[in-house]
Amino acid sequence: MSRDTLKPENSDEKLIWYSITCTYLFWLLGAMYLVAPVIGWILLLRMLKRFIFDRQDFIMTTAQLCWIVGMFIMLIALVIAHFEHELGLPKLIKSSIGWAKGWALLAIFPLIGSLNIRPEIIYRATCIVCKHTFFLFPFCVVAWLVGLPGTLYVSPLSIIGGPGPEFFSVSLYEIDPGSGTPRWRLFTPWAPALGMMGNLFLNFAIQEKDKRFKTYGILGSLLLVLISQSRLALVCYFTLLGYFAFIRYHKSPWLYFIATPITLLSGIFGTQAIERIEMSITAIKAARAGSTRVRKHLADIALERWANEALVWGHGIVERGPHLVEYMPIGSHHTWYGLLFVKGLVGAISLALPFLVSFITLIGSILKSPIAASAVAVLLQLFLYTFGENLEILAYLFWPGLIVIGIAHKSGRIV
Repeated sequence: MSRDTLKPENSDEKLIWYSITCTYLFWLLGAMYLVAPVIGWILLLRMLKRFIFDRQDFIMTTAQLCWIVGMFIMLIALVIAHFEHELGLPKLIKSSIGWAKGWALLAIFPLIGSLNIRPEIIYRATCIVCKHTFFLFPFCVVAWLVGLPGTLYVSPLSIIGGPGPEFFSVSLYEIDPGSGTPRWRLFTPWAPALGMMGNLFLNFAIQEKDKRFKTYGILGSLLLVLISQSRLALVCYFTLLGYFAFIRYHKSPWLYFIATPITLLSGIFGTQAIERIEMSITAIKAARAGSTRVRKHLADIALERWANEALVWGHGIVERGPHLVEYMPIGSHHTWYGLLFVKGLVGAISLALPFLVSFITLIGSILKSPIAASAVAVLLQLFLYTFGENLEILAYLFWPGLIVIGIAHKSGRIV
């Protein structure tokens, strides 16, 4: 499809197109954290209006319904935990607003995939963001070289409220306290989140048909992963490359000619290979020993307090950890630990089941449906990142992937 003819064709596509392509404009305004919840709820209300008043039918699959039910149960768990721990009405209202800007988006955007939205619009828009990155990044490097302030300003929009000032700040670079080297987070709140977006953009760039934009997307996604200096981002990047390589060449006999001797050799040298992998993992962890130590202590505290204090419904709110973990929120850097601590066993199940249903629904179509392959790649990436990030906090960034999941479910139902 020619880049000259691919344009938004309706108001829904236009809203999504400009919300993605204007990423760096929203970043400069400090509005990134607000864009996704606003457009998500607007599109949902428009969808309800068309259904109720215009009698327009929409496809809703079992998987999409599972996401809706799961995220609604998250809200129920939140309310019950607040009453159990007597946290008060103001905290309940604040937490409910947080739910609407976080977990709710994991249900809203897959449902929005049932609208008349082409995935190609999302693929092209993210490639354009990668193109903009190439033009902007040299200025960020120069800012570091000449010693400009790492963070230029925090947007006045932060008064609206959010997880922290880093969600509203414009940062040209930051210095890694462990290594003393620069790393970049650009339009994300921290560097590993930028690596996460780089992997999402790689997925979409592989689907792009126009060679020029495809090149921008692939190279731009690699740039985002590298400048984030995120270990998880690199692991995810190579995992996605292997996944899409298998899908592309699964019918080629050469794949199996190559795989057969590798399988035999792995049986012979498997022990040595495992030892080398373990040594590599140890080296990676040692590269940021401080970060690894903090993550481990955060996980230990979250699990211990969840099991002893709030097994079923959780604590209801995020709590700051002790000095041992540099006062970071308990359960942060890990979706499952964070869920168990805040929303208990009910919350963890409410996320696990929609993940599983979506995966089972789509996995059978990945070899014959490009949109299903892309959606499963999004699920695979999000699952990997549940072990290094809190998904609900970053939903405002990876929402295009959630729409692709919804489109894939709708397309499978149509077929």
